[in-house]
Amino acid sequence: MTDSSPRIDHTDTPDGPCALPRGRWGAADLGQRAQWQALAGQLRALPAQARLGWDLRGLQWLDHVGAQVLWNHWGQAWPARLWLSAAQRDMLERVARFTAPAPPAQRWRLGEQVDHLGVLVLHGLDHARHLLQMVGQMLLDSLRLARAPRRGPWRDVSGHLYRMGATALPITALVGFLIGVVLAYLTALQLRQFGAETFIVNILGIALIRELGPLLAAILVAGRSGSAITAQIGVMRVTEELDAMRVMGIPHGFRLVLPRALALALAMPLVCVWTTLCALAGGMLAADLSLGISPAYFFHAMPAAVGIGNLTLALSKSVVFGTLIALVGCHWGLRVKPNTQSLGEGTTASVVTSITVVIIVDALFAVVFKNVGF
Repeated sequence: MTDSSPRIDHTDTPDGPCALPRGRWGAADLGQRAQWQALAGQLRALPAQARLGWDLRGLQWLDHVGAQVLWNHWGQAWPARLWLSAAQRDMLERVARFTAPAPPAQRWRLGEQVDHLGVLVLHGLDHARHLLQMVGQMLLDSLRLARAPRRGPWRDVSGHLYRMGATALPITALVGFLIGVVLAYLTALQLRQFGAETFIVNILGIALIRELGPLLAAILVAGRSGSAITAQIGVMRVTEELDAMRVMGIPHGFRLVLPRALALALAMPLVCVWTTLCALAGGMLAADLSLGISPAYFFHAMPAAVGIGNLTLALSKSVVFGTLIALVGCHWGLRVKPNTQSLGEGTTASVVTSITVVIIVDALFAVVFKNVGF
């Protein structure tokens, strides 16, 4: 400990014990973790008695941070015996004048908790109502598009197809391939114990084609494209483009929601198939290296192990997943307020909600269609 380190010495006087703060009591010194921990230990060890005096005249430096530390240790009251310079007294008086008392701890009340729960329920119902209105408006816009397909926003649809589908292929391929490798290695460790290595085709086929392929693709697209949808529409809110569209009579549903929902509904089955194929490729590679099962055996045994109903179910789920991701992203984007903080919160909420909805809907599909494909 150097001479400038903040510390407290002790001495005895005829009037009783006295604390002698030494060193530099400033923000730069107290901000160092080691010095602050040592000083805090000394402050806790000081006897809490009224006869303890304080002599601050030996301090090398004292600023408002050090004065606040002393004032808080004194219980926000002046000690009975205190020796200090005029400058130190002025600083301590300023700290004492502007120190606000800590707010009293609020008691737990059942009524307040019930009221808070009611507010959350009302917010949830408001979101559900807005989503239901969006679904209804999308159905009406779909009928409008079917009556006059030439006036549809096909350029927007094609652009969203490229950005949400084609540009998502590299990341989905990488994640799908690695998931296939991991699943095959873990499965091989268990099947080798029972001499049932050939059943890895059944396990990988059912798990990847029926569940993991669509789910992985949907989660990746939700985190990638769902956030982009919310950010795009949210920026339009911040820049008042949405208000301009309303003034010009351009419907938000037909120009913003429908193209994104249609693009994701078309792109998700293709991304699902691509992710599943990459995952199967990783599984075949791992099975060949760990169990010696060749890819030729996979191609021969896969059609018999996995029914066509599993692929149909996976593609159907992907269409639903894509539509829901687009709707959730548009929902949060349209609810963004014209400030950047709301934009960030809406984007985060969009990703979390999309992934949660995808997992819930996947669980419902698994329960309702449990007999399909077996």
